[in-house]
Amino acid sequence: MKDSEKVTLDQGRCPPQARSSASQKLMVWLMLFVSLTYMLYTLKLVSTSSSVCNHAPFNVNHLSSSSIPYANVTEKRESSSAGTGKRREQKTELRHVVFGIAASSKLWEHRKNYIKIWYRQKEMRGVVWLDDRVKTDPKEGLPPVRISTDTSNFVYTNKLGHRSAIRISRIVTETLRLGLKDVRWFVMGDDDTVFVTDNLLKILNKYNHNHMYYIGSLSESHLQNIFFSYGMAYGGGGFAISYPLAKALSKIQDRCIQRYPALYGSDDRMQACMAELGVPLTKEIGFHQVYS
Repeated sequence: MKDSEKVTLDQGRCPPQARSSASQKLMVWLMLFVSLTYMLYTLKLVSTSSSVCNHAPFNVNHLSSSSIPYANVTEKRESSSAGTGKRREQKTELRHVVFGIAASSKLWEHRKNYIKIWYRQKEMRGVVWLDDRVKTDPKEGLPPVRISTDTSNFVYTNKLGHRSAIRISRIVTETLRLGLKDVRWFVMGDDDTVFVTDNLLKILNKYNHNHMYYIGSLSESHLQNIFFSYGMAYGGGGFAISYPLAKALSKIQDRCIQRYPALYGSDDRMQACMAELGVPLTKEIGFHQVYS
């Protein structure tokens, strides 16, 4: 082989150091691409949850009036008001809200102190739903206590959770069936959830209670949102359901619960039934699931 040919051949070859450097660059670019893709995916999930849930109410016109009462109440009231010049309907007040509080008999003596922080007996309506009887004292100013209906006939197959999730998921329906009058909203919370009721009323007054609304917020824990859902109201922070939606839920909830025995908690069971009704989450960030 001629010397000139050797020089040409050697120039066409890549030394081992160059090949190693190229591989490292390729790996760095690949890692950057994966990281960017994950960030874009996360931002898309958050923005989708916000954009889907914050605006228009659920349109109930396509549902039959026999299955969903109050479907056209808003339209009738608005047209009547426009024609007669009457004032707008009264704002939602505490007397229009009923609290359904999920509690455990084993933790009651400790957890009831959280309820005392925010509950005002003479101004509010609420019910504490327990799994068993506890000692009560009317002087404590707490909501009345009731025992939840037995749910042992429901199937629960999640190995990580507890079947009390089924009982808790039915609290809104059981509170509705008490037949309380002049109710616009049912607000669900745990026995260690603390509500700032003035702020709660400001949120509820943003929405027409004659429409179907499922109002709450995500978890502040990114991992919980990934594991469970970005479209679910977390019960630890509380959530609100309008009266027409509670009526619709009560008609299908037990059958809905039976279809999802493998779900973990009460929150995702509520979301499953909302999905069957076609009602998305209306996100209000004031409902905080994680606190310190």
